[in-house]
Amino acid sequence: MSRVFNFSPGPSMLPEPVLRKAQQEMLEYGTCGMSVMEMSHRGKDFMAIATKTEADLRALMGVPENYKVLFLQGGATSQFAMVPINLLRGKTKACYVQTGLWSEKAVAEAKRFAEVGIAASSKEGNYMSIPRRTDWVVDPDAAYLHYTSNETIGGVEFQEIPDAAGLPLVCDMSSNILSRAIDVSRFAVIYAGAQKNLGPAGITVVIVREDLLGQALAHTPSLFDYRVQADQGSMLNTPPTYNWYLLGLVLEWIKEQGGVASIEQRNIRKASRLYDAIDASDFYSNPVAPEARSRMNVPFRLREASLEKPFAQEAREAGLVTLEGHRSVGGLRASIYNAMPEAGVDALIAFMADFERRHG
Repeated sequence: MSRVFNFSPGPSMLPEPVLRKAQQEMLEYGTCGMSVMEMSHRGKDFMAIATKTEADLRALMGVPENYKVLFLQGGATSQFAMVPINLLRGKTKACYVQTGLWSEKAVAEAKRFAEVGIAASSKEGNYMSIPRRTDWVVDPDAAYLHYTSNETIGGVEFQEIPDAAGLPLVCDMSSNILSRAIDVSRFAVIYAGAQKNLGPAGITVVIVREDLLGQALAHTPSLFDYRVQADQGSMLNTPPTYNWYLLGLVLEWIKEQGGVASIEQRNIRKASRLYDAIDASDFYSNPVAPEARSRMNVPFRLREASLEKPFAQEAREAGLVTLEGHRSVGGLRASIYNAMPEAGVDALIAFMADFERRHG
């Protein structure tokens, strides 16, 4: 078997030790005589997995006691609707910051339920930067302020938690959760699809402050009500048990790496080396404003666009896969989430140098 370096934006690569442990436990978890896939979600074995997974996430992120941690389905896309459904709480307005296609999608869904005010947008600049906080216009009558901390497609990332001007702060953290240390207490809600930094596709983490529960819009389906989900331990219906288990293995791996602080330093090194290689060349370029560059998703262009397909093809042959940019923007993109080892980034940089020598 020869594993490749997978630069996919999601579903993304998982740490090899996680896959090996899952492989070892595939037929039988512990001494229970069955796979996790076959367990009852109400049984003691799976309940122990679920309890430990939540405890590990709380410890790694420093989640305060007055927050509920939910493990739901539907990805971040379902949260685009669940956030206004649960957080409007009698108000009619919500504020959003638009920095890319995913925050655009969040805005579009929120408009089904509320009057959406755009506090700031970088759309006119093709989402290549983050508007200065001093230029934001935040409606004090809004129910909350929402932003996307890392835009997977455009490669734009907030380097600091923005001031919410007194509003409950909501964040789609799908593509950079657990990649850097954050202060959870500054947020009302954090949500993240697992398929980038947490595990496989099919499970979504939601961290919600308890005082915001129990005020969902009238006629809200039970599955979309944070209060109901919290009261049922995220088991109102049968949850994606195997995905939950794999998420737990990823959290164990992060702990073994030294926790989020250690992972963050590794991510800084990986991103810095890749951006330095791009900036040192006149053959490659990155379009994002330097102060807004993502540590997780690095889009880049070649001097001649006609070489992008040959680049991706030759990279695949060299064991560097899924480097094509998103279909909406084209170009190339390297997603270097937590599970991407430094050796993978170094291999990409070496390939880029070789490709430039041959085609530059």
